[in-house]
Amino acid sequence: MDKSIPFAASPPQHGAARPGWVYLVGAGPGDPELLTLRAARLLGEADVVVYDHLVAPAIVDLASPAVERIYCGKRRNDHALPQGEINLLLVRLAAAGKRVVRLKGGDPYLFGRGGEEVETLAGHAVPFEVIPGVTAAAGVAAYAGIPLTHRQYAQACIFVTGHLQDGSMNLDWPGLARPRQTIVVYMGLPGLETLCRELVAHGLPADWPAAIVQHGTTTNQRTITGTLATLPTLAQAAKLRAPTLIIVGEVVKLKDKLGWFEPVS
Repeated sequence: MDKSIPFAASPPQHGAARPGWVYLVGAGPGDPELLTLRAARLLGEADVVVYDHLVAPAIVDLASPAVERIYCGKRRNDHALPQGEINLLLVRLAAAGKRVVRLKGGDPYLFGRGGEEVETLAGHAVPFEVIPGVTAAAGVAAYAGIPLTHRQYAQACIFVTGHLQDGSMNLDWPGLARPRQTIVVYMGLPGLETLCRELVAHGLPADWPAAIVQHGTTTNQRTITGTLATLPTLAQAAKLRAPTLIIVGEVVKLKDKLGWFEPVS
């Protein structure tokens, strides 16, 4: 009897019979072993890999040594390629008959600008698929020993980006500053002081638990815990560098009890 794991039916095979295809692939938060099986298989079949700064080199290396690799990473105020050029690059590669894997850190549809890229592909009638990835909120929180929800502490979880397109941090502060919910902030390190100050100003207590995790799920992971009053100073003293993830809520109190991941020091 065949006891192999059943998989959901896949679309038709995308080999040489279907060139000119773009796969928008979530690479997860850092640990290569969090990559999905489908993502790993597509990497092995790609003609071209277009990858971001947040994608671990070990994941890019899963592609064939002969594959063309194009770096288009974006850091704060340092973009290898503007987003519009990345969108059109994918179109050009597909028009040349390439099977393109577009690797994005975390999940491509969660603060990864995947929607913008797919809009361009659809507008140019380029066939595409989206392969979800483990988003940073889920992966990093798990490796930091912080559950995003817990019946005793939080029945809701909200994800926000730490800066808007214009670089500001104009968030829905009344909607965020609520008890019994967890706030996860992506790309929030530069605005950490503003974040903590505004959450207190809009109703959360100054001693509300908060944490910031650097390079989560990797051997370089560092987790700093404190409160809304103390976290900015603690993070500055620790000289943290992006990428980081900020978690605010009473679930942070569980870190010491539930922590399991021990990065190499």
